[in-house]
Amino acid sequence: MVMRLFCCLLLLTAMPLMAATKLEASVDKNPVLVGEFFTLSITVDDTIKNQQPDTSALLQDFVVGPTSLSTRTNIINGSIQKQTTWSVKLMSRTAGEYTIPAFKVAGLSSEAITLTVAKRAVDGDKNNDIFIKTQLSSDALFVQEAGVYTVKLYLAKELLDGSLSTPSMADAQLSQLGKQSEAYELVDGKRYLVITREYLIQPQKSGDYTITGPTFQGRIQQNYRQLEVSALGDDQQITIKPIPSNYHGDWLPSELVSLDEQWQPEDNEVEVGTPITRTITLTALGVTKEQLPAISLPTIKGIRSYPDQQETNNAVRSGRVVSQQVASYALLPQTPGTYTLPEITLPWYNTKMNRISYATLPQRTLIVKPSSAIDNSVATNPPPNSANLTTPATNPPSAAREVTTQPQSHTPLWLILVAAVGYILWIVTAIFYYLSRSTAKHAKTTVSAATNNAAKPSLKALSNAAKANDTTQFYSALTAYATAVTGQQVGAIDSLCQQLNQPAFTRDVQQLQAQLYGCNGATHANLTAIVKVLSSDKTRELTSPHAVLKDLYH
Repeated sequence: MVMRLFCCLLLLTAMPLMAATKLEASVDKNPVLVGEFFTLSITVDDTIKNQQPDTSALLQDFVVGPTSLSTRTNIINGSIQKQTTWSVKLMSRTAGEYTIPAFKVAGLSSEAITLTVAKRAVDGDKNNDIFIKTQLSSDALFVQEAGVYTVKLYLAKELLDGSLSTPSMADAQLSQLGKQSEAYELVDGKRYLVITREYLIQPQKSGDYTITGPTFQGRIQQNYRQLEVSALGDDQQITIKPIPSNYHGDWLPSELVSLDEQWQPEDNEVEVGTPITRTITLTALGVTKEQLPAISLPTIKGIRSYPDQQETNNAVRSGRVVSQQVASYALLPQTPGTYTLPEITLPWYNTKMNRISYATLPQRTLIVKPSSAIDNSVATNPPPNSANLTTPATNPPSAAREVTTQPQSHTPLWLILVAAVGYILWIVTAIFYYLSRSTAKHAKTTVSAATNNAAKPSLKALSNAAKANDTTQFYSALTAYATAVTGQQVGAIDSLCQQLNQPAFTRDVQQLQAQLYGCNGATHANLTAIVKVLSSDKTRELTSPHAVLKDLYH
């Protein structure tokens, strides 16, 4: 008994070492229709691991689907039978006679198979429960011009599951645009569920090409049965034209390109320090958003420019790709004057007219006036007129008149004359001293009043704007204050920062400018800190009587 059990175990251990003896290949349909999937099975009578047949030769004539592997072991009356099967889904796009080659696995070889692929009926789609339609926006494109390839899958039965392949084209980039859409259509009185996908095609080389249509394979429900179905999209021929030799610059092939702009405010006359927002919109048909060139503004001396983040997007409209770029710029006039912003010109290639065209923005004249905040600050401190600097006329002292009218005495005449002249000289000296003292006191009072009035209005305006967190009003008041302190009409804020020589103050002013004029990532400026620095004793020392006198008597 023990010996018999030992022999059985020995026999079972030796079983896996038995070599395979037969390799067979077969198809489940022959003949088949164009666009119809069929199954190729390759079977060997043993359990095979780490090996599989090479099916790469099938790619020359067929659409090759995924390969599945299955193994099976049967024991019948003590006899063990093993089997390994590889299953491959195949489909042919054209009718004809085809040969499925022999395969080799584990030292064995299968027989070749002759397969017949028959044409579909011309009106077969009308009677089918499933079919595919394809459409190309244009059968001729330029290199890098964007085209739209549309795929529609028509289903008349309930779909259980399925897969729709992606179309393909050599030397081109294909990508799906957005998500697929679903709708219902009536075709010859039959209701279909239509699944639509749109693909962006962007060729990279010139020449004649073929867009290989998509394929569909799935299962539908029909009368409590599950049926396998398939469909094939038609191939499309397309011609790709090269870039013209006479074109220079960024290649922009399109049917239509336009440049538009908006100004805020729209007036052509602004004051110094008034922020201006210029928004430029570039729209192009038949190109991707990545192909849109960046629009750069020329540097204008006297006007600072702060570029904002630009936005780009694209969409499909009536089978055409429409791309758009929106870029905003903050302009800050620094100096009064008349400025001419030059014309902006963008070259592009008109694919309809087959010629170079230009999209333009006309030049614009901008008049920058002095800031009204500065004018109002100076107006509150008018220069003294001549009347303020003169002393009212004084009548001659009565004593002088008395000297001339004194009656004569017995004093000698020469002594009387000497005394009279000396007395008159003393009176004149007293009058001169009085006039000099009054004039100096009046000038000192005028200078002191002008000095105090030059600072107080601007600091009050700054404090009010800081409390209201109004950055625009705060910057205008700061410009007026800096002009009054430094006596400069141009670059007053920069001069004030240099005179104070306080890094924290300069940093707060720069953050205010960045926040006000649209710089990306700008932090909020500390308006209260700026007012605090300007209110310090060190800042008030900058407002000297000499600077005020210079403004008053200029």
